[in-house]
Amino acid sequence: MLRDKTVLVTGSDGFIGSHLTEELVRRGYKVRAFTYYNSFNSWGWLDHSEKQIKDQIEVFAGDIRDPHGVKEAMKGCDIALHLASLIAIPYSYHSPDTYVDTNIKGTLNVLQAARELGVSKLVHTSTSEVYGTAQYVPINEEHPLQGQSPYSASKIGADQMVLSFYRSFETPVAIIRPFNTYGPRQSARAVIPTIITQLASGKEKIKLGALSPTRDFNYIKDTISGFISIMNSEKAIGEVINIGSNYEISIGDTAKAIAEVMGKNVEIETDEIRLRPEKSEVERLWADNQKAKELLGWEPSYGGINGFKRGLKETADWFANPGNLSRYKADVYNI
Repeated sequence: MLRDKTVLVTGSDGFIGSHLTEELVRRGYKVRAFTYYNSFNSWGWLDHSEKQIKDQIEVFAGDIRDPHGVKEAMKGCDIALHLASLIAIPYSYHSPDTYVDTNIKGTLNVLQAARELGVSKLVHTSTSEVYGTAQYVPINEEHPLQGQSPYSASKIGADQMVLSFYRSFETPVAIIRPFNTYGPRQSARAVIPTIITQLASGKEKIKLGALSPTRDFNYIKDTISGFISIMNSEKAIGEVINIGSNYEISIGDTAKAIAEVMGKNVEIETDEIRLRPEKSEVERLWADNQKAKELLGWEPSYGGINGFKRGLKETADWFANPGNLSRYKADVYNI
């Protein structure tokens, strides 16, 4: 039975990874959480998990860039869910070398360990950013890949490395390609927390980058159910699978929807520092999720405008809690 197996989650200390780790524990899986080693003995967001969940997690602190540590972390694990990566697009303009080391070389380390240790399934986390600006909509898994930022280029490289191991060595891999995930704990550098934290801090005039790009926002609970569906499906091996809501909305309209669910008035001003270089901005993302529906039986629970507003309300309620809001610097632009 799958729940008797041990699951390694890399990046378990991050936004999506912590939610995934908690849900796996709730569902009865044995979980080894690979966190980024630091001298503060911090487990990231897992530090804020309920005690009964924390007590059931085996934590391994290490660095995804270290092949020896990665292999040690994976020993005795049956399944690996690989989420550890650098994800901030603006920081990838600043320090692209670290994205190659973490996202490409780190993924190679995970692949090598999975191959050598005979792991029964490796699920690798991609991103909708690999598609770049949509050439057609909705975007299915056959859409061309376009590296419009060093971040997206590094993720394209990582994805291709994963598929090469499947084709070269029959390593049992699957690639989950989530569209823009949002929810409690998301980094303040992402657009939805940027809007919510500014409004929750009492601002009526908020600073944003470009307002015209569209996104397919995916609530965290839907992304997590996508991970678990792919992990459990034999049909997913060797496949790339979009996890998205199949609903497109602009950044400007997203800000208005957030203001509505928070009962706030909002005035938006463009902050030049938040704008991406023109050819680097992904203007349009809209997921075709038909493959996930057909292969996995997965469907978003927070789809469409009504589902989006439900997800925004849950997210805004979490951020509005003073204990949570105090962890964010609403006045500081974080690349």
